[in-house]
Amino acid sequence: MSKSRHTEAQMVAAIKQVEAGRKAEDVAREVGVSKHTLYSWKAKYGGMDVSEAQEAKQLRDENARLKKLVADLSLDKDALQSLIAKNGWGSQK
Repeated sequence: MSKSRHTEAQMVAAIKQVEAGRKAEDVAREVGVSKHTLYSWKAKYGGMDVSEAQEAKQLRDENARLKKLVADLSLDKDALQSLIAKNGWGSQK
């Protein structure tokens, strides 16, 4: 996922303008994005306040970090198990 040039506050403000009745094309032009990007922001951040949007982003970042950590640990575990099986250390007591 590419890093956005816009903050959560800017995204939420743009969404609120559209929800207030302004045309999506006008708001998108003002913010400097396509109207499709504006709709994707609305799908992601619609109905949220700025603090909620920031918290959601932090949670997504932490979740991605934890998923990477689990993947790395799973690879390490698999490598160690194959090493144990290769050297025959698993059958000794």
